[in-house]
Amino acid sequence: MTTKEKVVQAVQSLPEDASIEDAMERLLLLAKIERGIQQADAGELIPHDQVKERMAKWLK
Repeated sequence: MTTKEKVVQAVQSLPEDASIEDAMERLLLLAKIERGIQQADAGELIPHDQVKERMAKWLK
């Protein structure tokens, strides 16, 4: 699916009363998810133990 097709599908899936801001938020979320998948496919991952350590610092 092309980027344009993904954008059109995302916008079409919004409720009728969605605002432009809602559409922008949806598109930003989808872009971030796609970027994360690309990073994971490229092996750019953080080990689970490191994530737990980082989260522990944030949650203090």
